[in-house]
Amino acid sequence: MARDYDNADVPIPTTRLQSNATVRRAKTLTRPERSVAPPPLINPQAGLVSSTSGTIVEASSDWNAWTIFSRVVTFWAPAFLLQSVGGLKDKHTIQAWREKMALCVIILVMCGVIGFMTVGLQKVLCPETTSITAERFISVGSTPGTLGISGFIFNVTQSKSPSSTNFLQLAEQLPGQDITTLFQRDASQFPSCKGLNYRIALDPPCNTATPCPLGALNSTATIQSFQLLNTTQLVGYDWDQIVSLQNYVVVDGSVLNLNPYFKLHQTSIPGDDVDHALRTVLASNGRDVTRLFVNRGDLKETINCLKQRYTAGHIDKITPGCFISQLILYAGLIVILGLVMIRFVMACIFSWFLSGRLAGNPDSQSLDRSAISPAVMPEGANVSIDNRLGTAPWAGPAGTKREKPNNKSARSLASASSTTLTNGDGTGAAPIMSLAQIGAELFAVCLVTCYSEGEESLRATLDSISKTTYSDARKLLFVVADGMITGAGEKRSTPDICVGLLEADPRFGNPTPMSYMAVGTGSKQENRAMVYAGHYTVAGRRTPTVVVVKCGTEQEAATEKKPGNRGKRDSQLILMNFFSRVTYNDRMTPLDFDLFRKLHVLMGVTPDFFEVCLMVDADTKVFPDSLKALVNCMHHDQMIMGCCGETRIENKRQSWVTAIQVFEYFISHHMAKAFEAVFGGVSCLPGCFSMFRLKARKASGDDWVPLIIKPEIVKEYSQCEVTTLHEKNLLLLGEDRFLTTCLLRTFPNRKMMFLPQARCRTVVPDTFAVLLSQRRRWINSTIHNLMELVLVRDLCGTFCFSMQFVVFMDLLGTVVLPIAISLTYMLIITSALDPPTTFEQAIPLVLLVAVLGLPGVLIVITTGKVGYVFWMLIYLIALPIWNFVLPVYAFWHFDDFSWGETRKVEGEAKGEGHGEGKGAFSGVNVPLRRWEDWERSRLRKIKREERRRREFERAHPQGFVTGDEYLNVRSDQNSQYDGSDTFSVTSSEDQWGPQIGEYNENNAQYPPPPPALHLAHEGLASAKTVDASDLEAMLESGWDDQPSASASTDHLHPAQPPPRTRYQLSDGGGGGGGGYTPVSRGPPPVHSPVSPTRPVQAVSTAIGGDDWKTHMKKRSGGGGGRDGGSQDDYGPLGPLDPGRRL
Repeated sequence: MARDYDNADVPIPTTRLQSNATVRRAKTLTRPERSVAPPPLINPQAGLVSSTSGTIVEASSDWNAWTIFSRVVTFWAPAFLLQSVGGLKDKHTIQAWREKMALCVIILVMCGVIGFMTVGLQKVLCPETTSITAERFISVGSTPGTLGISGFIFNVTQSKSPSSTNFLQLAEQLPGQDITTLFQRDASQFPSCKGLNYRIALDPPCNTATPCPLGALNSTATIQSFQLLNTTQLVGYDWDQIVSLQNYVVVDGSVLNLNPYFKLHQTSIPGDDVDHALRTVLASNGRDVTRLFVNRGDLKETINCLKQRYTAGHIDKITPGCFISQLILYAGLIVILGLVMIRFVMACIFSWFLSGRLAGNPDSQSLDRSAISPAVMPEGANVSIDNRLGTAPWAGPAGTKREKPNNKSARSLASASSTTLTNGDGTGAAPIMSLAQIGAELFAVCLVTCYSEGEESLRATLDSISKTTYSDARKLLFVVADGMITGAGEKRSTPDICVGLLEADPRFGNPTPMSYMAVGTGSKQENRAMVYAGHYTVAGRRTPTVVVVKCGTEQEAATEKKPGNRGKRDSQLILMNFFSRVTYNDRMTPLDFDLFRKLHVLMGVTPDFFEVCLMVDADTKVFPDSLKALVNCMHHDQMIMGCCGETRIENKRQSWVTAIQVFEYFISHHMAKAFEAVFGGVSCLPGCFSMFRLKARKASGDDWVPLIIKPEIVKEYSQCEVTTLHEKNLLLLGEDRFLTTCLLRTFPNRKMMFLPQARCRTVVPDTFAVLLSQRRRWINSTIHNLMELVLVRDLCGTFCFSMQFVVFMDLLGTVVLPIAISLTYMLIITSALDPPTTFEQAIPLVLLVAVLGLPGVLIVITTGKVGYVFWMLIYLIALPIWNFVLPVYAFWHFDDFSWGETRKVEGEAKGEGHGEGKGAFSGVNVPLRRWEDWERSRLRKIKREERRRREFERAHPQGFVTGDEYLNVRSDQNSQYDGSDTFSVTSSEDQWGPQIGEYNENNAQYPPPPPALHLAHEGLASAKTVDASDLEAMLESGWDDQPSASASTDHLHPAQPPPRTRYQLSDGGGGGGGGYTPVSRGPPPVHSPVSPTRPVQAVSTAIGGDDWKTHMKKRSGGGGGRDGGSQDDYGPLGPLDPGRRL
């Protein structure tokens, strides 16, 4: 039973009813849509308040830790000095400077830590006096043909042995054993023993107990005469060998052979503390006397004397300090080389196996299934209280019927136009549709943002998008001109160039400036824009196009140099806000409603059918297959919410500045982004060429998940009032990276991808000043975005094998670039002057070769383009610019939030920004109404104008000519009513603005929207082929009457005026021009939300089935019209028509 509500359009949040519910275990381990909502990045609710003057006032003076730290660091710079000498006028600028200095101090400290760990730590832990590595030792007994003399290994394989000593025989007995006592020595050779009164320092080295048969040890002639070869390596003993050897002790790492001393003094010496200490340690089976000798001052002074007289070798173990130093060195080698190799391998795997599958065409199985219709709004949208299925008001829900209110006496406009939706079957299941009706090509909007580009650049971009292999019926060019701007050196303004490239649709006439809420401060929060609609034609292609020209308010146009200019972020938000309001049926601005109507007519579907958005800069050329490849990537994985392609350089040979950027662009895509894409976490989708998903179906297919148009994302991205240095670096310099950061924070379980098969070419800076300005913005925005992204703990992976760790390493690597390149060149110079002799010394060189060389290998094995190796060499030559000049310049300009030299316009001064206005903004000048209200006002206005025109026609049947051309009533063939609706009778509805009825896109002289959806499989299966006689009978019957509801292809877009008696070919069943279907003059049928342009049974009964004769008779006899008692008695203006109640 139908329910009657007078206020049926009251919005309420929806909660979708689940159909076919059963008791079963849910997927508890996969929760892609469940996560804790992150706190806002910018401007929390209680942070700032607006004053009556339009300026921003701090709600409270928060002295947080960061503010205190910045003031402590800059204590030497008082505010009055910064104002008088530094030229910093307001307190926000002064605080930004303090925060910049604090960040520079932190970066300087981090660079110092990296430098100390690289160079200074080894010198502190392992100085040269103790830096004896394991490779310098030769263990006793390990190398045949060697003997030890004074702790050094000598090769005796070619020696000449004297008659008293056989070197070869000694080497065979114990290789490396000590033979120092066989050579003659005297006390003068031990200077450290002078002044000591202990027998161990006073005894002659050669005595009766220890004769010295060989020559003097300090004479080179002695060594040469025996042909002993000094290997310069040290004799190494382990502790087991020391224990097994008699009278061997260890002091400070040196092994002492005390056999000569104990042979001479077989009993203890009274009063000799050294003799007593040595005998005590040996008697207790000890061998290390270091601690005993170091702790006693009288014994400590004898350590150097003992080493000079009795050293036989060293413990073959490095010191703890050297061990820690080597441990850190090897750990750094493993971590850095591991990351480099993992990035390299992952990039290769992605290029060889993953990317090709993502770019391939979707299989038929994924398309031949049913899912929720685009006309069904997501959970949380505003729907009528009696709308059980959550369908949009411009599309009736499946299985429902619209009924007029039962109260026939009600004369109220509101009640007369309201309808009640009732469910036919009462199941409450959400309407579904076959995805085959949409097909492999999703409805895609291509956003092109313009500022000061010239005609050649704009035409090249629009040509490239229009010429893509993607069907014109499924893509929409959405061009936004950011203000009345004339580029430097251009003769025409950017809006004039954009509109000049458009083949305008005459049905829309001259556009009216529409107000909307913009990104700005003060009075600039209000802006106006004009919407030009038509087609972009090139090479036989005819692409639907809208051009949005931001023209500014009347006051702004009279006083400002760049009226309407609000920045690229505002241009993106025009599209994001529009689709967000359409998706949630939220209140629309006049600009949104105008866009809705024009997009509907151009595309043949309501805007809620659009699922993806391609964002392209106005100086970018898209490759023909790129758009299709990106959409295929979205098809393959519903969890992908954004995807970027490869950006190549158009002007790479223009100057040395462009040449050094070629390899940098290549490696940032094919190595960095390819590695991140394996984990689905590309941290930056460049605004010059990226595709975002507007909304995605849930895995269950029963609801929509808004993504880039989610209200939280739009609100975060549209912040106007930013005061801190961190917030300004996030929003004002790198809006593209900030948008990616917002999406990853809000949907950490979804994916950001890179697709190398989608390619484009863009123009890069060709002078160093422009490059310096561009990279300043990029580096600073990268640092501040990574600072936020590193705090997101829900990213893919865990610990060191997570995207969070990769983000941290990227952040660390960015801030230490200056010290890294400095250490690199210091390493190269040092290695050239003193080549490494051990592996530990060569480790830094190994890392350097791996970091710089692997990208070259990646080029060869992934692309096969050896020519990029040449560009790599140019990049390496310019490495100091990339890693030192640009980062240092960017760090020092942390508080510079301008775009600098990147985009210049005619007459613009340096540092002039956009969106900074004075005065207050109340918001009352921008009306916000839901679609139903805008549409009802429009239809009523058309009704009033139609009644006024009929009155004039009755009063002046032969025509009426005055100075007012809009009141000139002419014949039917040249009726002013057919083409213009610019005059309006004022009423209470016009308080929302005269723009609600400036044109009627459904006028009879224009064709209706083209059918945009494919036929369902069941519709094609039911169609039949008629023979010649049946076709002749149908043609002879004529098509003068209104078609039946079942044959109509019109929908609930604003209906046309009542039919008038006229003769025109388009009234028949033939197709209209330009691929349009003919206008339908019958009452609107009940439609499914699966398509806004054709009914559920989209096959005409004239050719499908055996009922064509009955259908013909109904059309000829007029039985199918309104007078025939149709239940869907909406009136000539559609379902929201107020009827004859005016």
